[in-house]
Amino acid sequence: MNRSTTLLLIAVVLAGYGVYAASFVPAMLVGSRMPALLIGFVLQAVCALAAAFGVWRRRRWAAGAVMLLGVSVAGTWLVEGFILGIVAYLHALLVAAIAVIVTLVIAAYVNRQSSIVND
Repeated sequence: MNRSTTLLLIAVVLAGYGVYAASFVPAMLVGSRMPALLIGFVLQAVCALAAAFGVWRRRRWAAGAVMLLGVSVAGTWLVEGFILGIVAYLHALLVAAIAVIVTLVIAAYVNRQSSIVND
């Protein structure tokens, strides 16, 4: 697969995840009494859309935005599992660990590609 195609695919997936995370926000604004979840999903949506834009435009800060997205995803799952008790502890821990690993892989790839382009 071509490198620019891979970056475009990553940007599309990040944008799709941003829209997915943003779809939870309206319902949480109306009926939720859990501001921690609202903040988590807003952060996820903003970071995912910013990361998608940065990857698409091949900006240097795109890898940092991907890292912020991974931290917000992991943090939201840990809050859901350990603080609010919405999901099982081990499931929340597993998803948080997977989020961090996927984030590191994508951020390393994006950082490598943006440094090649900018050099």
